[in-house]
Amino acid sequence: MRPVTAQWIANATGGTLVADVDTTVSSVVKDSRDVTPGALYAAFVGERVDGHDYVDAARERGATLCLVARSVAGPHILVDDVAVALGNLARAYLAELRLRGHITVIGITGSNGKTTTKDLLAHMLPEVVAPVGSDNNEIGLPLTVLTADDDTRHLVLEMGASSPGDIAYLTRIAPLDVAVVLMVGSAHSAGYGSQDALAAEKATILDGVLPGGVGIVNADDPRVARMTGRAPRTVTFGFGSADVAGRERRVEGGRAAFLVDGHAVHLALLGDHHAVNALAAIAVARECGLSTADAATAVSAATPVSPHRMALTERADGVTILDDAYNASPESMRAAFRALRTVANGHTSWAVIGEMLEMGAASMQAHDDIGIDAVRLGISHLVVVGAGARPAYVSAVREGSWGDEAAFVATIEEALALVRDRVAPGDTVLVKGSHGTGLWRLADELTRESS
Repeated sequence: MRPVTAQWIANATGGTLVADVDTTVSSVVKDSRDVTPGALYAAFVGERVDGHDYVDAARERGATLCLVARSVAGPHILVDDVAVALGNLARAYLAELRLRGHITVIGITGSNGKTTTKDLLAHMLPEVVAPVGSDNNEIGLPLTVLTADDDTRHLVLEMGASSPGDIAYLTRIAPLDVAVVLMVGSAHSAGYGSQDALAAEKATILDGVLPGGVGIVNADDPRVARMTGRAPRTVTFGFGSADVAGRERRVEGGRAAFLVDGHAVHLALLGDHHAVNALAAIAVARECGLSTADAATAVSAATPVSPHRMALTERADGVTILDDAYNASPESMRAAFRALRTVANGHTSWAVIGEMLEMGAASMQAHDDIGIDAVRLGISHLVVVGAGARPAYVSAVREGSWGDEAAFVATIEEALALVRDRVAPGDTVLVKGSHGTGLWRLADELTRESS
């Protein structure tokens, strides 16, 4: 972050500065444990934790200023709503960065693939700032914006949505030069009621493109393809008819390979489904000035960055863990099953799955379908964790998984005990579930056992 004064922050947020001196801020954090000297500590009130209770801890670590919704001791800026104030701060800060230099702001949305595409672009583009992990909401996105500085040429942002208006709000904070729509799936359908309504929400990212900017849309997804023309200029990508077209798509060792304008792409990322994300990243990179040849080379060299996303661990005992436990939707679950089957390569495969959250009224049918898919895709053993995912177990049994081929357990601890007891050398274990289920903790335990 480029250092700014406390008064500048107060003006940007519309807050009241309460301080004896006009201090300077060089970073913004939401967790008191992440504070470094010169930081602005933003005190959010969550469901279980009130950030105001940690103001003293933040000051002890070197925070020079706090952004708060109620008065506290020491220098602070008092606002009505900390989240809204943070968004206003990020909006003003980005506007000033644009005036001071050349920065290209790239926003990515889609039911699946946002983080992978972001990670690919973070590897491919020069002088780039991108979020660590998946900070894609009204708190994470402004915090990412505030890590950019005068040397930043490319700012890559994920834009997630849980309810109508979310993406429009994020694009008001960070108006875009490049907007990417990857796909419309079933994730977060509880907040919208239908995939068409979700598609309408995703399309609003294109309304946030600045004059002279470009929307990059997936021609292979019918709902996304219909968004063509909504941005000032549109570039399509896909493996059919598209402006940036992939050809001769295939899988080599569980990893996607294809050609773009005759240039070979051989992904290091596990899973054929990453081909779409890679093609989108190439389309963005070309808009940012890279040649197709350089983009193909760069995307091929990119390795996994964010945790719990198709992370492959080969344990010393001969068991392979495929950790894709960051999140889950019906589309990403099926993709993970296919990747599991490829990695197992004819040996015993285990899918340990948790609930796909935020599915609303479609939840029972979605989990029912996933259980059937596991059987039809030839997964050797299905372990379903938690009551919300239980329909997947029931449908797997109904589809023909008998005896120990399918199991249901109520807790992560039971799942860990089952895997430890039954998995043998040569087996491959997929762990997959929505982040809120905590199934990533099981993946952490299983990969820790690799030493």
